[in-house]
Amino acid sequence: MANDERFRDSIGTITEEGKRAWVFPKKPSGRFYEYRKWVSYGLLLFLIASPFVKVNGNQFLMFNVLERRFNIFGFPFWPQDFHLFVISMIIGVIFVALFTVAFGRIFCGWMCPQTIFLEMVFRRIEFWIDGDRGAQMRLNRQAWNAEKIRKRVLKWLVFFIISFLIANVFLAYLIGSDTLVRYVTDGPFQHQSTLVSLLIFTSVFYFVFAWFREQVCIIACPYGRLQGVLLDNKSIVVAYDHKRGEAENGRKKFRKGEDRDALGHGDCIDCFQCVHVCPTGIDIRNGTQLECVNCTACIDECDTIMEKIDKPKGLIRYASEDNIEKKAPFKFNARLKGYSAVLFILIGVLVGMLFLRNDLEANILRLPGQLYERKEGNIISNVYTFKLINKTTKEVSDVSFKLLSHKGEINVVTHKNFSVEAEELAEGTLFIDINAAALNGEKDKLKIGVYSGDKLIETATTRFLAPRRYN
Repeated sequence: MANDERFRDSIGTITEEGKRAWVFPKKPSGRFYEYRKWVSYGLLLFLIASPFVKVNGNQFLMFNVLERRFNIFGFPFWPQDFHLFVISMIIGVIFVALFTVAFGRIFCGWMCPQTIFLEMVFRRIEFWIDGDRGAQMRLNRQAWNAEKIRKRVLKWLVFFIISFLIANVFLAYLIGSDTLVRYVTDGPFQHQSTLVSLLIFTSVFYFVFAWFREQVCIIACPYGRLQGVLLDNKSIVVAYDHKRGEAENGRKKFRKGEDRDALGHGDCIDCFQCVHVCPTGIDIRNGTQLECVNCTACIDECDTIMEKIDKPKGLIRYASEDNIEKKAPFKFNARLKGYSAVLFILIGVLVGMLFLRNDLEANILRLPGQLYERKEGNIISNVYTFKLINKTTKEVSDVSFKLLSHKGEINVVTHKNFSVEAEELAEGTLFIDINAAALNGEKDKLKIGVYSGDKLIETATTRFLAPRRYN
């Protein structure tokens, strides 16, 4: 193995001349592949349906960065809830890190949208049109005759249509499914800027899945580098059992009737099927590598070969380095306990903050650049702007303000009582009048109640500016 360490100096999809080495993986099959298909179908259904499912009138998942409105599992998040959104993202990162420490890059092989779309949608279409590995390699070398042109045009057309559909789903996450449906029914040329954006997204997805492919996982995605920091000898990854596969005298091609044990050769027959089926073109027998996405295709293929030569399965399997070297079982060690503790604490904080969050948020601020105003009867007046954000799907009606900390009056400009529409922002100006005798200093802290009818629904604090007192 020492002489083979050169593979770590470069990636498998680049030739020595620096050109792209196109990967033609063999069509996978086996028990793990069947499991992955069902997981992928479920996640694809979730991914496609999430923008169109409503929970209490809210889109299940939405990331409207243009209007800074986000829905996560039906909970609406506004710019004022950015801290909650950040905690949610940190929880996601810790969750992925925890599973990486325990099970390696399992997220990439089983749950990543890039892998699911590439392996379970685009590659399967490619197998259907171009054939398996050998047929694809022959087609690639083949001259541009009628057969190659027909297959290429058909494949590229299907890829473009699927990319266009994915772009529409992606757009539904960004602008909302209701808006997307309205744009579609209005006609594409009624919303030309959106149509241009949609075509840009389509081109990006087409480029990724038709050409860039596994390079996303190897070059663009930072998670491959992250796993190198998180993995250790106790992490369970897709691993080749080199102790069993190499034995004393290394690998050897299979010969019927030969006593491999007596000759000191391992169970690996050097058939290269694990390499041919790998979607990133690596040799798993070289050990854990950045390019490996833990897709388990090599496990299924190796198990099939082992069955054919009457050897035990599991030459390539989910295992840790310690398990292979020392037969050590998996343990929930201190590192995993630390990640789990942080994860549970953050989840508890997020749940608590969600329950404490009000349905209507009020911000009342003094108008910049304005001092106080003296009125008759020793009254001091300050002018404020207010913003009320309704985070629910129901209208908040008959809204009014009352001073809770001092005796005084609040006068709203243009309207006394008003309504805040569902998921909308109401803003305006108000004056607060307080007798100078009721004030304690030049900057009193006021507590203001926001009422819907007679029900207190939110409180806000602000500062009241008054003349300085001289003793």
